Amino acid sequence: MPAADIEPFFATLRAANPMPTTELEYTSVFELLVAVLLSAQATDVGVNKATRRLFPVAHTPAQILALGQDGLESHIRTIGLYRTKAANLLRTCEILLRQHGGEVPRTREALEALPGVGRKTANVVLNCAFGEPTMAVDTHIFRVGNRTGLAPGRDPLQVELQLLKRVPEPYRVDAHHWLILLGRYVCLARTPRCGQCAVRAWCLHEPKTAAPS
Repeated sequence: MPAADIEPFFATLRAANPMPTTELEYTSVFELLVAVLLSAQATDVGVNKATRRLFPVAHTPAQILALGQDGLESHIRTIGLYRTKAANLLRTCEILLRQHGGEVPRTREALEALPGVGRKTANVVLNCAFGEPTMAVDTHIFRVGNRTGLAPGRDPLQVELQLLKRVPEPYRVDAHHWLILLGRYVCLARTPRCGQCAVRAWCLHEPKTAAPS
């Protein structure tokens, strides 16, 4: 995508959705961390279904630990890989209590040191909780970055670095939300809805539907 097209691309996305946010449900930074940790290879809808059962019972590191492995699993068993995620979450809660006073750390290094927390999860927490201009590249953003020509790359890190380089500063805090929503609802993997895409004029993907449907 030519550099001159990036400004109108994001200006259009912002005009359509001025205050984008994650579709994960949470009321605290810790709940956000839990939800994102549980979201690996799972949908936001599925995670929200589980956390609606979990958070009324346990919404702090100490309360999660008090559930134990079996108790925690009983609340999240509808999510894929729930046993592994439960074990990681319990270990994460131990570290939060032992090393961070029960609070979620604000640095990438400390976040990525938590079990089950990788770069994408850290980026979501840093962005959604602390307002940092990070790019949490999931399958949707990876697809949109490559398909549109906005941020082509062979792996998520390359796409992330391209986005950080190419997205104009005024749009960086919200950019990954707009791109996720674009990929989730319009720029679908198998059958992109080009006719419904507000930014199709700047997309390099062909063929495109000429007019909105």
